[in-house]
Amino acid sequence: MTDTHPVLALLQSGAAQGQWTLDPANSSVEFGVKHFWHAITVRGRFEQVAGAGTVAPDGAVAGQLTMQASSISTRNKQRDKHLRSADFFDVEQHPLVVLDITEATPADGGEIAMRGTLRAAGRSQPVSFTARAEDAGPDAVTLRAELVVDRSAFGMTWSPLGMTAKEAAGSVVARFVRS
Repeated sequence: MTDTHPVLALLQSGAAQGQWTLDPANSSVEFGVKHFWHAITVRGRFEQVAGAGTVAPDGAVAGQLTMQASSISTRNKQRDKHLRSADFFDVEQHPLVVLDITEATPADGGEIAMRGTLRAAGRSQPVSFTARAEDAGPDAVTLRAELVVDRSAFGMTWSPLGMTAKEAAGSVVARFVRS
């Protein structure tokens, strides 16, 4: 890693210190799950996303991304209703999907190693993934990340005839602005 990493420079200089808020209009949380024995991919997104982050004086980063589970959309009403049911997100009992970031460390190539916890459907799992910083500046930063989640870890095992993959691929674009 070089000292010219834009995020590292912002953290080391103290320029990033403070509170940050997610810009939902310029952020998205999408997913894809292989279906019909991997022949097709069902894609969807969470329509309601919020979040915040904090950068401490020492450069430590913590943040949270919150999705309204009931806002899940695959553009198929019947499937969306099923995804909101107890077979999947159980939105009546667990209205939020939450990604808590407890550690963010600049890595090679403009990437950031992220660690935290994903909570959904009343369960939580540790996660680690790599994000890429784009447009990093003193007042705004956009992070892009891809992560794979084992949906069975959240009790989301419904799959007729075993035709649905256990893994869900998530794609996050999170634009944070200084609060």
